[in-house]
Amino acid sequence: MYLHVGEDILIKTDDIIAILDKQLFDQSSITEDFLKQREQVSLNLAKGSIKSVVITDKHIYYSPLSSGTLKKRSQKKTILFD
Repeated sequence: MYLHVGEDILIKTDDIIAILDKQLFDQSSITEDFLKQREQVSLNLAKGSIKSVVITDKHIYYSPLSSGTLKKRSQKKTILFD
């Protein structure tokens, strides 16, 4: 299954390690360091404010969608046809 995280980007749900609220990252120097170390594999999908951070095994996505919205979407069963 795939999850739409913003800006026409679909991520395979099996690749997702964590979906975290952006405010959580702003409150900790450890998470700030984590994001700085992985800056080269980060993609900012938010044209405005960043609401959540989606971490996969290969990339970090800054999403304009809230972590709650992404969680709800990930629980829906949908079928995509080619």
